[in-house]
Amino acid sequence: MVHKAEIRGLVAYPITPFDKDELDLVRLKELVRELISNGSDAIAPLGSTGEAAYLSLAEWKAVVDATVEATAGEVPVVVGSSDLTTSGTIERVQYAQAAGADAVMVAPISYWALKEQEIFGHYASIGASIDIPVVAYNNPATAGVDMSPELLVRMFESIPNVTTVKESTGDVTRMNQMRELTAGTLPFLNGSNPLILDAVEAGAVGWSTAAMCLLPQPIKALYVAASSGDSARAKTLYEELKPFLQFIVKQGLPSAIKTGLSQQGAPAGDPRLPLLPVGEEDERVLASMLTLSYSL
Repeated sequence: MVHKAEIRGLVAYPITPFDKDELDLVRLKELVRELISNGSDAIAPLGSTGEAAYLSLAEWKAVVDATVEATAGEVPVVVGSSDLTTSGTIERVQYAQAAGADAVMVAPISYWALKEQEIFGHYASIGASIDIPVVAYNNPATAGVDMSPELLVRMFESIPNVTTVKESTGDVTRMNQMRELTAGTLPFLNGSNPLILDAVEAGAVGWSTAAMCLLPQPIKALYVAASSGDSARAKTLYEELKPFLQFIVKQGLPSAIKTGLSQQGAPAGDPRLPLLPVGEEDERVLASMLTLSYSL
């Protein structure tokens, strides 16, 4: 039996803080508490923003434990649990469930291009190994595997644990397809920051974003306006925030968010090599965006 968790609203993605390339779990807990106090509806550690691909398994587990402890059950925890192999992913999702996570998020990463039956089998095996929800994460730009709307719908209808999709291609037509194919019964999250208004209009039940780490009040205001149907206010805020949303994606979320936190006097270390901090000129651009006065 799947224990359902409602993954809705603003799903915030914390970075993974380092101190001289070692995990800084104290700082991580502070960041998680800040995200909750600033209005995040769920916390999703160990996604692209959290540099999960650059952590050892022991480090990954430590981040899971610290995040669950910091949330203290106040909001759902959705743990990024992707691995190259099905067995490795199962080890991660089972650990996340045992640690107290409310759901797991899985992208089908692979060295070889995966066939649809291989992707389906991957998720079916993962779902059978746990009884908490699985968010199917479609982000071909980072995972190298693209899941069609038809495949995502088939998994949603056939695998009990696959209860939500995070769609990050930036293609709103895919969201519309999923809605049409399921008569709106498949909940999906928007994972493309610049697409937020179109995604909400297409029926997205939430916005998965690292932007809450740097501009929580404007981001919260934008999402509330968009999701409540206040289109005029949403459009005004979006036009103000659009350069920032585009910038952090272009620069790479771990690098941009960590640079911004340092500029705000709340450093969380540098990204792990081979990732680098934002360059000097772009650092000045980011600093100007963070000091703008938004229409709150």
